[in-house]
Order: sequence, then structure tokens, then C-alpha cells
Amino acid sequence: MKKTSTFQNGLIWFGAGVSLAEILTGTAFAPLGMAKGLAAIVIGHIIGCAMMLLAGLIGGRTGRSAMETVKMSFGQKGGLLFAFLNVLQLVGWTAIMIYDGALAIGGIFNLGHWVWCLVIGVLIILWIAVGITDLGWINKLTMAALFLLTLVLCKVIFFSGSAMAASGEAMTFGAAVELAVAMPLSWLPLISDYTREAEKPVQATWVSVVVYGLVSCWMYVIGMGAAIFTGEYDIAVIMVKAGLGIAALVILVFSTVTTTFLDAWSAGISAESLSKKLNGKKTAIAVTVIGAVGAILFPMDDITGFLYLIGSVFAPMIAVQIADHFLLKRDRFAVAADGRNLVIWLVGFIAYRWLMGVDTPVGYTLPDMVLTVLLCVLAEKLCAGKRTADRLTEQ
Repeated sequence: MKKTSTFQNGLIWFGAGVSLAEILTGTAFAPLGMAKGLAAIVIGHIIGCAMMLLAGLIGGRTGRSAMETVKMSFGQKGGLLFAFLNVLQLVGWTAIMIYDGALAIGGIFNLGHWVWCLVIGVLIILWIAVGITDLGWINKLTMAALFLLTLVLCKVIFFSGSAMAASGEAMTFGAAVELAVAMPLSWLPLISDYTREAEKPVQATWVSVVVYGLVSCWMYVIGMGAAIFTGEYDIAVIMVKAGLGIAALVILVFSTVTTTFLDAWSAGISAESLSKKLNGKKTAIAVTVIGAVGAILFPMDDITGFLYLIGSVFAPMIAVQIADHFLLKRDRFAVAADGRNLVIWLVGFIAYRWLMGVDTPVGYTLPDMVLTVLLCVLAEKLCAGKRTADRLTEQ
């Protein structure tokens, strides 16, 4: 099977980072002001990307897809729960990305929301048909164009106006950190799908996470800067005012396609974990079609609740995996289900939802993951103690 180079992996995750959803999320940080907003973005990304790195390393070390690595902690049947939830979140992401892209493009060339949803959907299907290892020159050209155009966008935002008081309700610093954690966390159940295909999986994981983390921070800052320096929260309007025209169209279309392609492609790979009868590529195309239809039919303007829901499901999941793989050296891939870990995950899920009502300077994800890892270690010690006691009783 053809392997991807470290450079190709870097390009893939550059494309994931250059995202309209990340720019739009960045606008929410504007009421905090540039200094506090930037601090929240950086802290959040350090937390989120650290988790993303550890998840990618598990896949890179074992050569398994993201949802196959989950089975190492939760068992064959237990892992199906997370594969199903992952497919669901990826269908949601596909729809949200297409919706956001079509809405923004419609602000520049108003041909009708549904038209742009279909155009984006067709391009994503084209990307899927070519496949991850054969994108080659298409990806290089697209990323070069996106890089240049985002530089132009930065110039327009940061050097064409003066800072003004951003309107909107200011969130707490902890909530802002959490919103920055949420994006890398949403990629966490996907990264192993790409690092396992690499010639040098561990090196590719590091490059992927560092590239994504830097680019994602950059997108957040563009969104925040747009709101602070132009007073405008609609990125398409900023582009039109700057006279970008066709360049804006290229940014919006291809940034949407390169990011959403990863969501749809990974939905296909996760579906293969659910059933060997499912074909990953065909499922990815089906997910794109469902996403495009959803984007046409339903409004998806506020995704913060969706981001927090993803965090509450996948933060405790990866915490259990980190504890098992790196600390306890447990591998439950061969068992049907690991009841102990499923209970610990459920406690972590409930704790995350409860922590959402508690304001901490580092958000909810980090405290929740620390708690979940500690529970895993404690449970292992208790079980080891019980096994020792049973052996002594038998003697």
C-alpha cells in the first residue's frame, strides 16, 4: 500500500487548519480584547494539541486507525459505541462545514445557498474519489494558494484599520480557553486515520499536530482580529470590502473542501470499524451527500453547543486511552468489552458536563482528563490489589 510522506501529512493538516469554522469561532474571542484573547487561544491549543498528539502516537505506534485504537481500551464491542458516535459527529461536522462555506460564499456571489452547498459537496466527493495518498500535486497547489490568500487576508485585517471596541457578550477566560481546546479535540478521533498511513508514523504525527496547531491558532487570530479591527463578524463581508472578489471565492471554497474532506474520509474509516461490510470510500461519499442535504435544509449558525458535546464525549475517551497505553500498558483489543473503562468513561462524561458550570482558568477539558486518568490508575491499583489478595487466599 502506498504510504504518505511526512511532508504530505503536514499538508493534510495545514488544510485541516485553514478552516472557515475556525475563523468564525475566533470572532467569539473579540470581546476579550487582543491580549487576553490571544492568551486563551494559545493555552487552549496547547492543551488540545497535546491530547491530539498522544492520540496520534497511539495510532502511529500500532498502525491502527483511530477507532481501532479505541478498541485497545474498550474492547471490540465497547469500541463500537465510540465508532458510532464518531461517525455521527463527523456527519455533523460535514454538514456544518458545508453550511458555513456556502453561507460565506453566498455573501460574495449570491447564486443561492443550495447551489453553493452542492458545489462544495461535489468538490469534496472529487477529493474522496482521488483518495488521500494520490492527492499529491492537487494538495500542494491548493495549500500554496490558501497560504498566499490567507496572508492577503491578514494584511487586509491587521494593516487596514485600527482596533475598535468589539461588540458582543464577553465570555469568561476559562470558557474562551475551552472554545480553543474544542477544535483540536474534535480532530482527536481522526488523526490516527492519517498517521497510520505514513512512512514514518511517529514523525508524521509530530509534524501533523505542530502544523495544525500553528495554523489553527492563526485562523482563530484572523477571526478575532477581523472582529476587533474591522468591527465585522462576517468574514465574507470583510473580503468583499477589501476587494478580494475571486480570491475570496478561492479561499472560501477550497478551505471548506480541504477541511471537510478529512471529516467525510474519516467517517468512512470509522464506519469500517463498525462493520467490515462497509466500504470506507463509498461511506465517505454517502456522508458528504447527507452533509450537503443537511446544510441545505437546516440552519447551523451556532456550533458552540456541538463543540462542547464533542469535548464531553471524546475528552474522557482519550484520557482512558492515554492511561492504558502510556501508563498502565493495558491492551484490551482481544476482549468483547472492558466494563471498567466504560464506567470510568461515563464518570468522565458526567464530570465534564458538571464542570461546564464551574469556571476554571484552563477550561473543563484538562481537569476532566486529569480526573479520568487518575480514576484509571486507581482502578488498576485496586484490581491489582484484589488479584494479589486472591492469590494469597488460594495459597
